[in-house]
Amino acid sequence: MKRWLTNLLIVVFALVFVVSGVYLVSYYVNAWKQQSAYNDLAAIVEQVRNEQVQGNPKPTVSTGTDETADTTPDDTTPPVTTPPTVQIKNEKTGEMMEVLAEYASIYEMNSDFVGWISIEGTNINYPVMHNADILNYYLYRDFYEKWNNAGSLYIRESCNVDTPTDNVTIFGHNMRNSGTMFNHLMNYTKESFYKDHRYIQFDTLSERHTYEIMAVFKTSANAGEGFPYHLFVNADSEAEYNEFVDTCKDLAFYDTGVTASYGDKLITLSTCEYTLNNGRLVVVAKRIS
Repeated sequence: MKRWLTNLLIVVFALVFVVSGVYLVSYYVNAWKQQSAYNDLAAIVEQVRNEQVQGNPKPTVSTGTDETADTTPDDTTPPVTTPPTVQIKNEKTGEMMEVLAEYASIYEMNSDFVGWISIEGTNINYPVMHNADILNYYLYRDFYEKWNNAGSLYIRESCNVDTPTDNVTIFGHNMRNSGTMFNHLMNYTKESFYKDHRYIQFDTLSERHTYEIMAVFKTSANAGEGFPYHLFVNADSEAEYNEFVDTCKDLAFYDTGVTASYGDKLITLSTCEYTLNNGRLVVVAKRIS
């Protein structure tokens, strides 16, 4: 009897080991496929941008003679150029709309695509999705709307990037094992990392925008326990806006020296954080260009 039980336990443990192994392999293969698909989208964007650069040579500056110098007036302040745009059909309204050339083909693949976010020096370089009708639609769906445990970066349903709302909250998974999606936001718990990576590029379909990080903090997402940062969309008053900013600053790991005034547009990046019960790491930034 004892030998039979021992053999049974060996079989059970072996099955658990095999199933766990299959799950882990599936997890990593799935994560690799997901990241590979996003790399392909990023490559499309980068190719169009490179073509724009090649088609727009470096401006020349008059030297006061017939000759010109092949330099900009000031290398630290290059001339402002208008990014190329194209006209495409708005899949939701049927009307024509003007979008940045590098995002046209991405939008045509999925009309829920509303912007692109990147942070230099990190692996964050992704499309951002928005489905205003279905709660957390992209929580476990990829860019192509297929199920994927890594999900997509997506905007809270009540936020709007076109108007825009006072605050746009962008959610993304903290894929610890693969280091993808919003995993690299965890580096912002260290002030030294923030100092070298303080700017976020978040473009809409029609405009390029740079944001400067104002505050980084963690909080619980449990109702009644933490700061419900994700509920702040549009301020009803200047006092409400200032209260949100002040709370973010009070909770911050360190003082960035950056604040926001009523009227400044904000983005809030949110991902899971594992030192708290149902914790969230939050990065808040204000638009500076």
